[in-house]
Amino acid sequence: MAKTASALHILVKHKVLAEEIMDKLNKGAKFDVLAKKHSTCPSGKKGGSLGEFKKGQMVPAFDKICFTGELIKPHLVKTKFGWHVVKVLYRT
Repeated sequence: MAKTASALHILVKHKVLAEEIMDKLNKGAKFDVLAKKHSTCPSGKKGGSLGEFKKGQMVPAFDKICFTGELIKPHLVKTKFGWHVVKVLYRT
């Protein structure tokens, strides 16, 4: 079982915007460009990069997708912070 993961994310307040971002990604838009434009998280300035983190370090719903979701494919996750578009890069 993976102990660490690396992910990119875009945090927004509204589900509609998160769904629009997902649609743009599925049509070939660049994740880092959308993160810099839309993300309310400080990681947006780094293209959404959260770097590598340990299992259990993130809020439960976010953590679950990072350790069980399909790699590279964008996922939509709701947490207490808002709506996240998450792209898991790898697990170790």
